[in-house]
Amino acid sequence: MVTFGPDEVGLVDKTPCAGIRADLKLCLLKSDCCVKDKKTPRECLKDASVPDECVQLRHSFFECKRSLLDNRRRFRGHKGY
Repeated sequence: MVTFGPDEVGLVDKTPCAGIRADLKLCLLKSDCCVKDKKTPRECLKDASVPDECVQLRHSFFECKRSLLDNRRRFRGHKGY
């Protein structure tokens, strides 16, 4: 699995959760659903025909985005940095 951090050269997006978003995109684009079936990543997520690694990344991305809205986590920092 290739991981990107927001400070690396190849990633322009500096928003919170950008690294997890990039990992999820790469995972979906490399999955059999996108490569063999020629579906878009969004269609693959709806069909639930993606590998477990992509499902775990999707859950991590969801938790990171949720932590942005959670006022209790405001002092602890955001997940996914």
